[in-house]
Amino acid sequence: MSKKLYVGNLPFSIGDGELSQVFAPAGNVVSARVVLDPATGRKRGFGFVEMSSEDEAQAAVNMFNGTDVQGRSIVVDIAREREPRQGGGGGGGGFNRGGPRRPGGGGHGGGHGGGRY
Repeated sequence: MSKKLYVGNLPFSIGDGELSQVFAPAGNVVSARVVLDPATGRKRGFGFVEMSSEDEAQAAVNMFNGTDVQGRSIVVDIAREREPRQGGGGGGGGFNRGGPRRPGGGGHGGGHGGGRY
């Protein structure tokens, strides 16, 4: 059974292939992925490495946690399962709550219109 590792404090210059090479001495690397920001496409400074066995994963933690990779002391730990996200949504925005409109545009603040707010 493979085991996934969390790897934090990665240098922003490291890619998936280099991350895989770093962990190869601990055993068979099944996958290595540096996480990217979906909005900007930039590396976020952490990633995940999947080793082929739990023993190799533990060896990688012992071997690499706190070691220097390109000038940064990386954090390596067994990855936790993602907790399910809570569903539901937030309330409804709060702009049109019903009720009468205020004279002058009715907004709060902003200096537009003649409301007292």
